[in-house]
Amino acid sequence: MPTAKDTQLSPRADGLQAEEWLRMYYFMVLARTISRKAWLLNRQGRVMFSMAGDGQEAADVGSAWALQPGTDLLVPYARDLAAVLVLGMTTQEIMLNLFARADDPNSGGRQMPMHWSSKKLGIVSMGSPVAVTIPKAVGLALASKIRREPAVTMVYFGDGAASEGDFHEGLNFAGVMDVPVVFFCNNNGWATSVPFEKQTAGESIAMRAESYGFPGVVVDGMDVLAVREVTKVAVDRARSGEGPTLIEAHTIRMMPHSISDDHTRYRTREELESEQELDPLEKFKVFLLTSGVLDADKDKALWEKAEAETEDAIAFAEAAPEPAPESSLERLFAP
Repeated sequence: MPTAKDTQLSPRADGLQAEEWLRMYYFMVLARTISRKAWLLNRQGRVMFSMAGDGQEAADVGSAWALQPGTDLLVPYARDLAAVLVLGMTTQEIMLNLFARADDPNSGGRQMPMHWSSKKLGIVSMGSPVAVTIPKAVGLALASKIRREPAVTMVYFGDGAASEGDFHEGLNFAGVMDVPVVFFCNNNGWATSVPFEKQTAGESIAMRAESYGFPGVVVDGMDVLAVREVTKVAVDRARSGEGPTLIEAHTIRMMPHSISDDHTRYRTREELESEQELDPLEKFKVFLLTSGVLDADKDKALWEKAEAETEDAIAFAEAAPEPAPESSLERLFAP
């Protein structure tokens, strides 16, 4: 399988300060805390849906860190909680979405939970069918190119999406039109219950980029700094007019596909337990501890801060008004 050093992309030195490392870590901690709370809220019957991103936090935070908020566009999918937090969505707004409240900035309580969208933050609404966001992102990038705007569009998707026709059509068109787009695949090895080896006979997803005329790179999606470096190179390439990049981040899925799934029916207990040892939060925590940026007391304080922030947001959202029944047909039909 190719690695980052084998590709046309040359990751540069990290260049981040210790304070930024701590901010990245806090976003990862906050995303994990919200994800755990969302799962419990569903089990308590208080929210209707949850799709955990546990194990994907490093890939989301590292990649989103390479974007320019206010300029660039992001087309997410449901697991990208950590990425939308980095771009500026607040914990209260996340909870307004989960509780389907009228003030939910994602959809006003109309869309399924975790279908992220924010015009002010440049987050473009996803669609539920797998891979449909990919050609949408290419269209957005083409519009930016035609308008001579500096925006780069980044689109997230899972490894299962790479088996869909939208993936191939989107990447082919992006290569032909040479648009400023970054395709970011979170490869956690599972398309719901279908393992990666039953989806493709190829060594990787990134290697397909060559056939469309642009670079593909594989990166350790458990290493937030490595992801940031690789994505920064891809974003800079796109912004300078050098075209698309396909990034494949190897991650893990620590929780079931969604609240509707029971992954113990197709994954062994040994496999799930061994995956817990690969937790990207623990990996980054060890790095920060050995770098002298973090200590046990500061780590505990960050987790307590995330817990308090999330609980306050839950209380705020649960008390917020629901959409008015008479608004149910608004924005569905042309006037």
